[in-house]
Parts: sequence; structure tokens; C-alpha cells
Amino acid sequence: MTASRRYRVIQWATGNVGTRALRTLIEHPALDLVGLWVNSDAKRGRDAGVIAGIDPCGVIATGSVDDLVAMDADCVLYMRQGTDMNELCRLLASGKNVVTTRGDFHHPASMDATVRDRIEAACRAGGTSIYSTGSSPGFITEALPIPLLSLSRRLDLLTIDEYADLSSRDSPDLLFNIMGFGRAPRTFDPRQIDHVKGDFAGSLAQLADAAGIAIDAWDAVGEMGVATRDIAIAAGTIVAGTVAAQRITISGLRHGQPVLRFRANWYCGRDIDRTDWDLRPSGWRILVQGDTPLDVAISFPVAPEDYAAFTPGLTAHRAVNAVAAVCQAAPGIRTTADLPQVIARFQ
Repeated sequence: MTASRRYRVIQWATGNVGTRALRTLIEHPALDLVGLWVNSDAKRGRDAGVIAGIDPCGVIATGSVDDLVAMDADCVLYMRQGTDMNELCRLLASGKNVVTTRGDFHHPASMDATVRDRIEAACRAGGTSIYSTGSSPGFITEALPIPLLSLSRRLDLLTIDEYADLSSRDSPDLLFNIMGFGRAPRTFDPRQIDHVKGDFAGSLAQLADAAGIAIDAWDAVGEMGVATRDIAIAAGTIVAGTVAAQRITISGLRHGQPVLRFRANWYCGRDIDRTDWDLRPSGWRILVQGDTPLDVAISFPVAPEDYAAFTPGLTAHRAVNAVAAVCQAAPGIRTTADLPQVIARFQ
């Protein structure tokens, strides 16, 4: 990688993750923010620095796809809600590489063939590449397991547990109405399970392909844990007998047994009826079972009141750090397995 090379980057959207990426771009020593796409009328015409919460930088936000497609830029950080394939094809064909936190491109072989062919054709036309990444899926399901498994010659089971303690999140509508905490136990919404499966099965399938792990089928299961007492959280109260914890497990099966497994553990309290669940503080645990067993735990030493400011960086920063590697990659849909290691540059 050429350390002296600078890259011209467009930020696409300014949600929680996009706004963190925007600020990081403005402050980055080797990246130049040259454009900003926003969806909100209230943000159009505003300075990107102001939107990012820092001093003005001279880049003005726009909602015009045409203007940004025509702009001279090396890369787009694509972080909008929902994936617009027409938009992406235009950007790629115009000569702009794309790093996205959307989960559509973790495993090209799993994509709809028509969509994949359109994206690949746009990459060929523009001489560009596109890469999906983030913290989860991405870092924890691909970038970290790859070197961990390099210590092994036999894998029996890789289990990745993600823990999210939501008790300090003051978002009643999200927790109670959307996610279903504080309700009577019920059957898991299949749409919620399918959403998680779509992102994580693709990411784990990339790992399986790279390591030569044969997967016969992908399984997804949702479970709930019930509060054994009333639990006071920032958003309200979880009453005893209602849902206080949820777990979605995505498993890659070989001969009917899991060999790759991701478990999303979301909870508002740990006093639940599921004594078999080891609910740890927010973070990750990777358990490698095989001829070189490993147990790797990652926690976040951040005060609960600082979580809202901390968590967007986990996803945004890896995408920003991947810009140089993606710009230098061969055209096409790129994956963590075929890219060089993403290295952060601080000066």
C-alpha cells in the first residue's frame, strides 16, 4: 500500500454510523472528503463539518445523485438505509470504488445472480471494486476469525457470541414496541430471524469458502429469556414474566451438526429463566474448538452513558480504514478473504 497516496472520498448518508464516518473522513490524514449525499431536506445545503458536529470544512451536502456520480472521487463510503442497486451501479461504473456497511456483498456466491452480474458489470466498466464490512458482520465474523483459525489444522466448531446489554438505552419505542422486550413470551418474528440470517450467514459462508469448510445448510433459530423479577432499565421496567433477553443463532451445518455458529445475545437484564445462557457484558466471545482450542473475549471498557457515542465507531472506523485497500484492489466484489489486511493509518 502506498503510504503517500491520498484518496478523494464521498460520504453517502449521515445516520449514526454515517455521521461518525463523516467526521473521521474530515479528520483523516490521508483521505479528503470531496462530497456528501444526504437524504434529509434539512441537511441539504449545509456544511459537512457542521453536520458532523465540528468546524465547517467547505463541502456542502447534496441530495443529487447525478452531481456526485459526475464528481471526481476515488471512493464512496456507502452507508444509507437500504441498498439502491441502481445507484451503486452508477457509482461503480463512473470509476468510484465503494466501501459499504450494507451487508449485501459479504458472500458473492450467495447473491441473486442477476444482481451480482449487474454489480460485476458495473465494476468492470469503471475499473472499480465494492466491499461490505463493519464490526458485526465483518470484523468479528471475518477479519478476526481468519487469523485465529490460522493456528489450527482441525476445526470442530467455531462459535461467535455477540453480547448487547440494552439496559442503559433510553429508547422505549425500539425496545418495547419494535424488539418486543417487556412483552409476554411469544414465537419469534420470522422476519427478524431472516434479517439476521441474511447478513451473518453470508459473512460466515465467506469464511467457510476461504477455509475450505463444507457447509451443507444454514440454520437460524430465535429464542427468548423471561425475567425472573422486575428489572428497571433506562427505557422503563421489564416486568417479571415478560421477555428480558433474546438470542438468535445462525449455524452452518455439516452432517447435521454446527461447525460455524454466530449467536446474537440481546438483553435488558440477566435475571432470566435461561440458566444455560452465559450472558456476559457487552462485547464478543470467540470459542474455537478443534486441535488448537482458543477462547477469546473482547469487552468494551466504556461507561454505559457513553455507549451511544462509542458504538457507531465500531462499524464506521473499519469501513473508513478499508478505503485504501479497496481502491487498490482488482475490480469486482471483494471480500475480507481476498483483500489485504485492513490497517488503520493514524498519521
